[in-house]
Amino acid sequence: MATSAGCCRYAKLTCTASASAAFARLTGLLAMVLTACVVMPAQAASAATVKPSATSRACAAWPRWEAFKGNFISTDGRVIDVGSADARTVSEGQAYGLFLALVANDRPQFDKLLDMTQNILAQGDLTKHLPAWLWGKRGDGSWGVIDSNPASDADLWLAYTLLQAGRIWHERRFTALGTLLARQVLSQETARLPGLGWSLLPGSKGFHPSAGAWRLNPSYAPLQVLRGLDAVLPEHAKWRQLIETSRRLLVETAPHGFSPDWAQYQSAKGKSGFVPDTATRALGGYNAIRVYLWAGMLDRTDPDASLLLKTFRPMVDYVRTHGFPPETIDTATGESGPNAGNAGFSAALVPFLQASGEPLLAQAQAARVAQLETRTPSGYYGQVLSLLGLGWQVGRFRFRANGSLWLAWRHGCAMELQ
Repeated sequence: MATSAGCCRYAKLTCTASASAAFARLTGLLAMVLTACVVMPAQAASAATVKPSATSRACAAWPRWEAFKGNFISTDGRVIDVGSADARTVSEGQAYGLFLALVANDRPQFDKLLDMTQNILAQGDLTKHLPAWLWGKRGDGSWGVIDSNPASDADLWLAYTLLQAGRIWHERRFTALGTLLARQVLSQETARLPGLGWSLLPGSKGFHPSAGAWRLNPSYAPLQVLRGLDAVLPEHAKWRQLIETSRRLLVETAPHGFSPDWAQYQSAKGKSGFVPDTATRALGGYNAIRVYLWAGMLDRTDPDASLLLKTFRPMVDYVRTHGFPPETIDTATGESGPNAGNAGFSAALVPFLQASGEPLLAQAQAARVAQLETRTPSGYYGQVLSLLGLGWQVGRFRFRANGSLWLAWRHGCAMELQ
């Protein structure tokens, strides 16, 4: 990354040579110099909620979304993990696609994505079936469902997005479908864990490997999504319990401030608690990077925002020291792997760095995304992370404290500052 030729002043923030020197770091495989001239998005200026009268980048054309559609979504609405051996579609991809289409006010694409999700993943009826998590080219050359087990992260995002779309687009069909999906999540993808309470399982089966042991995924339960579902469906008390147990999962599995991809909860002989996952041990990587993304996008007045920012503060310190996030990290020791995280990892950390009071670090990671993508375009997952992290950065969407979705295109394209 090249340094800037000069410094600039914006929103009462001045870039200085000393600030540049403080951020410059060299490490291992990547020499990284953070930029000295940072044009800050308006939302970094204040911790208070502000609605400026001037229009912002939030309603400009969204080239990244258009590129994503062209590169990863088929004409009939299937999000494809391009480059995978089975040309797979996963329910998570369909769910993220629906959310991003709503953020972009792209109703035609939203409808195609929803139809395809229902037709190929949910046996033609989302009112009765949670979507299978994996569809693609089978070993015999045929196309269809490869693994019918649902994935609760996708199902939560689908239910949440449909409920928000129903409210925002005044479409009762979406509201009804989101409600039914949410009820299926509660009935099929949760369990009461001894000593913990009602908890979100990663799927309906396969995550209770032995008596007294359950596999859980910290990145599967964004607290703002759970709050949004609780706000719309308050008659289901389980949502509030899921918020409590998910908070514990996030905090108690990060002893050194880094989240693991997977964890286990064990309850036996009167003792209960979280332990490293037997399959992945305490490794944090491609799943866990979303934990920081969700935490960074919490409303500043969310009762758990400050707790999570404090819990994961070591990731901020790591980025300041190295100039990039790690691709993997041993969360039991805090020791990072040899490789730097890719462009999607940097994009996912932008909201977290900004919410942590580090706007210069946030902007530097956004610049790193642009720099890396000029050499190697990101794949499906990296592009999703970039759409979410960078879309949030420029103010296209926000999650309010109760979990409801705020969209710039509905509010005169003015940023809502936090």
